[in-house]
Amino acid sequence: MQDSLFEKPGSYEPLASRLRPTSLQDYIGQEHLLGEDKALRKVIESGQLHSMIFWGPPGVGKTTLAKLLANYAKAEFLALSAVMDGVKEIRACIDQAKYFQQQGKTSLLFVDEVHRFNKSQQDAFLPFVENGTVIFIGATTENPSFELNSALLSRARVYKLRGINEQTLKALIESVFSRDALLQQHELKIDAEAALFLARVSDGDARRALNLVEMASDLALAENQNIIQMNLVKEIAQESVRQFDKGGDIFYEQISALHKSVRGSSPDGALYWYVRMLDGGCDPLYIIRRVVRMASEDIGNADPRGLQISMDAWQAFERLGSPEGELAIAQAIVYLASAAKSNAVYTAYNQATELVRNSASYEVPDHLRNAPTSLLKEQGYGQEYRYAHDEDQAYAAGENYLPEQINQQVFYKPVERGLELKIKNKLDYLANLDRVSLNKRYSP
Repeated sequence: MQDSLFEKPGSYEPLASRLRPTSLQDYIGQEHLLGEDKALRKVIESGQLHSMIFWGPPGVGKTTLAKLLANYAKAEFLALSAVMDGVKEIRACIDQAKYFQQQGKTSLLFVDEVHRFNKSQQDAFLPFVENGTVIFIGATTENPSFELNSALLSRARVYKLRGINEQTLKALIESVFSRDALLQQHELKIDAEAALFLARVSDGDARRALNLVEMASDLALAENQNIIQMNLVKEIAQESVRQFDKGGDIFYEQISALHKSVRGSSPDGALYWYVRMLDGGCDPLYIIRRVVRMASEDIGNADPRGLQISMDAWQAFERLGSPEGELAIAQAIVYLASAAKSNAVYTAYNQATELVRNSASYEVPDHLRNAPTSLLKEQGYGQEYRYAHDEDQAYAAGENYLPEQINQQVFYKPVERGLELKIKNKLDYLANLDRVSLNKRYSP
């Protein structure tokens, strides 16, 4: 008996490869690029290609689109993978392109995972892109702005591809059983609920969806079933691998979304992105470190309890581990999102840092210097210092604590929210005492 629906010794081809689109009509997704009157659609239909970078998550059709471009432009398709190939293979492809050029043919050079090539390898393409030996198409899952040389980027237009939406993936999965000859031979079908489940766990990745269909079909055949149902697809997709690349674009996009949700006082949004990051495999300790930062940057003295609660959550996670400790982090995130907001301390710190970096090293005023020796006392150190606790209301009105050159500088400007409203009122009151004291000192 045949063990696998797709197992044919010497001629095996994955379902995703067999169903690769050969025309724009069969291509799914990327309507923002390929819809009527959209930029890339016009380029393809004109047949006048330019070098470009396809940037997007795995399984959204970057390789397929490059092959379609070559077909429409009647160009020779040459391919490299930055994971597998090096300078030797780059030279071989360029030599092929030169040969085709001599015959009056155009070459399209597709480089998969182009961001994995180092700077010198990326530079190797430049003269041949410049002189038209090849039309260069690079595919990357990472942000080209950070991963590709500016010289290469200046010669190629970047097109951002998006993950395939759930309903489109469901339609693709259901259509497979009428489009593929091997599946038709065995009269296999898929339940609508099972198709939706596979679309959901595929997480925008069409290749993953088709691979899961292939696995489900094999299992159905082995169990003598002709309808793929929920119990079967759950068996092959017990652990869904989410779109989350530690250290990559999706990682930073999600932590950014979490931070902005906290700043925007959305506990629901903050909680969602927190769970998404956990689901993708993010280390909870990384998240709580960022949460502590949020407590100081976005809540600050409007609610100082936010920092303490965040530190408590960190300690709870270190003591309890997962999954109990993750709940404590969730508590801190929800508290911060719900708390009064102030970036006054963050802004003041940045302003002080900028001033120190860009100004002279001003000396400490004499009255603020300590005088532990008689010599230093003779120099006047500390002589005019006013001990605050000896003053009315324990405040030395009119005293200055900054270098003389910047004695009017104000960094910290509390907002009128939460506890900082009280802090602001107190500082305003003390500032008024300063004005009164100075007016008395300098009045005739």
